[in-house]
Amino acid sequence: MIENSLVNLNMALKESISEGLNEQQIMMMRLLKQPMNEDDFLQIRRLAVKLLAKQLDETVQDWEDQNNITTDTYEHLAAKHFRSVSKSS
Repeated sequence: MIENSLVNLNMALKESISEGLNEQQIMMMRLLKQPMNEDDFLQIRRLAVKLLAKQLDETVQDWEDQNNITTDTYEHLAAKHFRSVSKSS
C-alpha cells in the first residue's frame, strides 16, 4: 500500500513540477521526503483532509452570511418543486 502511495506521489510530483511548485509545496515535500510507515501517512492525510474540510465549512458559512442564507432558506428549497412543467400540460 505504501508503494502505491509513493507511485502516486511520484506521478503527482512530476505533474506539479511541470506546472511549477510554490514555496509552501516545496517545503512540504522536503518535510515528507523520507518514507514513513502507513499509519503515519494516513494520520497526515486525515489531518490535511480535516483542515480542507474546515476551510470549506468556513467558506460556505461566509457565503451564507453574505447572502443571508438561513436554515429556513434550506428548508424552503427542500420543499420547493423543481421539476419543469411539461409542454403537453
